[in-house]
Amino acid sequence: MGAPVYKRILLKLSGEALMGDDSYGINRDTIDRIIGEVKAVVDMGVQVAVVIGGGNIFRGVAPGAAGMDRATADYMGMLATVMNALALQDAFRRVGVASRVQSALTIEQVAEPYIRGKALRYLEDGTVVIFGAGTGNPFFTTDTAAALRGMEMNADIVVKATKVDGVYTDDPNKNPAATRYTRLSFDEAIQKDLKVMDATAFTLCRDQNMPLAVLSIFKPGALARFVAGGDEGTLVLKG
Repeated sequence: MGAPVYKRILLKLSGEALMGDDSYGINRDTIDRIIGEVKAVVDMGVQVAVVIGGGNIFRGVAPGAAGMDRATADYMGMLATVMNALALQDAFRRVGVASRVQSALTIEQVAEPYIRGKALRYLEDGTVVIFGAGTGNPFFTTDTAAALRGMEMNADIVVKATKVDGVYTDDPNKNPAATRYTRLSFDEAIQKDLKVMDATAFTLCRDQNMPLAVLSIFKPGALARFVAGGDEGTLVLKG
């Protein structure tokens, strides 16, 4: 493995990634595998910040939320992301990686409030910072939170870690002839209507010239190889 080409990354993890093959909740084996992939990058000397979603938990209560006020439902989803952030922190502890949780909602008994200066100091000290509660505002996705925190943390790149190993010309599960893009420009992705991220997050990254990458967190070693400059996933750049 070569030297890392990125000093600091913002890793966006979906809540659904923590479910494994379960219908909702957190799968212990799955979260341990994800933590192992991130630890490999931390061990390379890369500073890592994480934004986590909450779909794995909110999915379990979604039927009861049908017809609920949108803002109320969004706040419930933010609380789910804090639960996932705490689970990640505990998993990092088990493998000896220092981490801190910061929440955009004030829940001081379980997590620090989001303070940019403290988060930056943690990163500089090699501590993984896990951001919960999205942006702290309803109507914004955790994709948008990832773009925002990536910029606030002066990250070199925002990495969206999914179940798919990049952006494809078509759905690879339905079309075996679909091919993976290794590189895209923001304009190309828009013209081809490729769903890389939530539209607000994507526009924010494009306007602020923040590189994006999409790769699989479940492909062993993919994140570490990407950080070292290997051909993994899809890189989205301006121009």
